[in-house]
Amino acid sequence: MTLAVRAQEEEWMDADDLSAETYAAVVGDLARVNVMTMAARPTLAFLDRVAERGAPLRLLDVGFGDGDMLRRIARWAATKGVDAELVGVDLNPRSELAARAHTPVGMPIRYVTGDYEDLAGEPWSVVVSSLVAHHMTHDQLVAFLRFMEATATRGWFVNDLHRHAVAHRGFPLLARLAGWHEMVCHDGTLSIARSYRPDEWLPILREAGVEKARVFRAFPFRLCVERRR
Repeated sequence: MTLAVRAQEEEWMDADDLSAETYAAVVGDLARVNVMTMAARPTLAFLDRVAERGAPLRLLDVGFGDGDMLRRIARWAATKGVDAELVGVDLNPRSELAARAHTPVGMPIRYVTGDYEDLAGEPWSVVVSSLVAHHMTHDQLVAFLRFMEATATRGWFVNDLHRHAVAHRGFPLLARLAGWHEMVCHDGTLSIARSYRPDEWLPILREAGVEKARVFRAFPFRLCVERRR
């Protein structure tokens, strides 16, 4: 597979007929991938930059999957003493089932099945997403950027993959060595091929009317877009 242009093939885990049990197993393994690849680190660093001492934080995570990013944010907020209201929204009802099953009782996170646009009227301090942008079509991504730009009062953060040959070749080896689900190996490799390169973000941001966002790489093979107010 050439990486000169983004892949458009659909990922297996997006299939409508995937069972809830298989989906939960896959997103559970993806959460382990995220731990191993330090996926939360750029998002938590962004929250450190936008958190205001003593001010409550109302955060929306779009496309929460297993809920692992929200759980990391909940622990970050507890450690930092931040009064945080954490909400996740995901189109896939199987995500809510998996996230609730994997989230300790009492953790202050609300999971919602639905479209982020239905929450546009609510006051959000911050909107974040992780491993979601590469799943979207071009028009969906532009609409999502416009939503975040219009909604997030302190800023927003896109945490996604970097389409890079080393990551594309190396991830299948890592997945097999770790014994992750076959679908994780397939979809993780395809996700890298579906993701963006830094210069590809710039025209998308211009089309969305976003002028002050920062596009940067984060180790290992993460490509992030940050907008701070």
